[in-house]
Amino acid sequence: MELAKIDGLIRVVRGQRVMVDSDLAALYGVKTKELNKAVRRNVARFPDDFMFRLSPREANCLRFQFGTSKGRGGRRYLPLAFTEHGVAMLSGVLNSPRAVAVNIEIVRAFVRLRHALAADRDLRERMAKAEKRLAAHEGALGEHAQAIRSVFEDIRALLGPPDGPRRRIGF
Repeated sequence: MELAKIDGLIRVVRGQRVMVDSDLAALYGVKTKELNKAVRRNVARFPDDFMFRLSPREANCLRFQFGTSKGRGGRRYLPLAFTEHGVAMLSGVLNSPRAVAVNIEIVRAFVRLRHALAADRDLRERMAKAEKRLAAHEGALGEHAQAIRSVFEDIRALLGPPDGPRRRIGF
């Protein structure tokens, strides 16, 4: 199973990293209807922080991301979104060797994402501290201070936009 494919299926909805039922069903090799039926039979295993139904607006935003048409066919019900814990719970509901193997890879993808976000945050904090030290000793560094400042700007550009208020797109 391609790990990059799983990483690309993790989306952020309501401030949580989730996977949508149709994506999970495709990974498990079952129909979305079968996956949702198994979840309904075991609804006590899926509290609100493990799984939730998307609102019409959220589902519509995801439809635009997926690039699917709104023509004939499609779903009768709004999609379910599973958090990392909900995905882990699915392995107990779907009792097949494939479900267990897929769940292991999905949990690993969530963990990789969490580590990447933590490393990015750590690097930003370290750069801020180093820039404060640079500002304090700028006179002693002379012309090298500008070169060091330039390196910080290049690193910051590689990290992407700063952790600040951003214009929300989508849901």
